[in-house]
Amino acid sequence: MSIRVLLVDDEEEFTELLSERLETRGFKIRVAHDGDQAIARLNEEAADVVLLDVMMPGKTGVETLKEIKALWPLIEVIMLTGHGTVETAIEGMKIGAYDYLLKPTGTEDLSVKLKNAYQRKSEHEERIRQAEINKIIEHKGW
Repeated sequence: MSIRVLLVDDEEEFTELLSERLETRGFKIRVAHDGDQAIARLNEEAADVVLLDVMMPGKTGVETLKEIKALWPLIEVIMLTGHGTVETAIEGMKIGAYDYLLKPTGTEDLSVKLKNAYQRKSEHEERIRQAEINKIIEHKGW
């Protein structure tokens, strides 16, 4: 199964280039160009990891992060930031982002972070499944 990534950035040229690079590495990429569009895309189809730009017109990356985490707490989010907004990315980590990367980012570094974020999401989902199984077993007295 390929990792489903939602890339959210208002710079269309950047999203096109990064999408191509990640797709050649086996990731399934969808793109949104603002926070509202990101939420709409996630409502249409789930993602494993969201790559989220901090600075976008309209809803900021941090505002979008808060909404994503409220609606889909298991989705991991990696913040993308320029040098001037590192503090904002760190603020994002305090409210639930998995990590942040400075733009422009190397594709290999990004690939590793995406895989690690996916692994963390998978581990959370497995713990939830095990807890549900244990609850059923205890309820039935097995």
